[in-house]
Amino acid sequence: MTDDEQRRPVTTAATSLGILEQLKSGGPMGPTGLASELGLAKSTVHRHLKTLEREGFVVPDDDGYRVGLRLLDFGIYARDQHQLYEVAKPKLDELAGQTGEKVWCVTEEQGRGFHLYGAAGAHSVRTPAREGTRSYLHQLAAGKAILSAFPDERVRDVVDRHGLPAKTPQTITDPDALFEELATIRERGFALNREEIVPKLHAVGVAVTDNEGHPVGAISISGPSNRLRGDRLTGDLADLLLGAANEVEINLNFS
Repeated sequence: MTDDEQRRPVTTAATSLGILEQLKSGGPMGPTGLASELGLAKSTVHRHLKTLEREGFVVPDDDGYRVGLRLLDFGIYARDQHQLYEVAKPKLDELAGQTGEKVWCVTEEQGRGFHLYGAAGAHSVRTPAREGTRSYLHQLAAGKAILSAFPDERVRDVVDRHGLPAKTPQTITDPDALFEELATIRERGFALNREEIVPKLHAVGVAVTDNEGHPVGAISISGPSNRLRGDRLTGDLADLLLGAANEVEINLNFS
């Protein structure tokens, strides 16, 4: 098989995955709506839906079809295979109780960030992020912490592949500005997010690395900008995260 043949997508699989993505982002929908959104023939969508329904990946409801719970099994299995989740979870629960804020564990796969686990403190606020959310690394404090542990060539690969899309007016969209910030993160040891993904939300993140310095993921603390600012953000919480990341790294190496 040639390289071109290996890279060529399987159209049938891509169509089924596109249907699942649309149902996830747009909610329950029938064949007509899906065909319109995806630019496909209704008959094609109908055949894929029936196959997905038979396998438990979609289920019919009053509004059409929705994502089935069989995908939950795949998601939980995928997360449980990641060593960082098991090792970091107790520390995240501890940090959430200690700070009262939302604490996240994020990892990287194929240049994107994935939220593995979130622990909610007594005063944490609700945001669009949830366990399983896929994000652009440059938009997150945890994501920028991960990028800072990459060599520059790897960062360029991520930027070339995914770009630097803006989520808010504060999001970094210029590669030179990103590299400048990553240099600062490497120097001080932690990354900041000031309203770069959610307005009025701040976060601080620290990378978790293996014995060779490669990033396994990152942990972050986020909360309202009026609470996470000044010395609390860049001093107290950053210090807590640096200590927590160090503990997680030690436990990872001996788990």
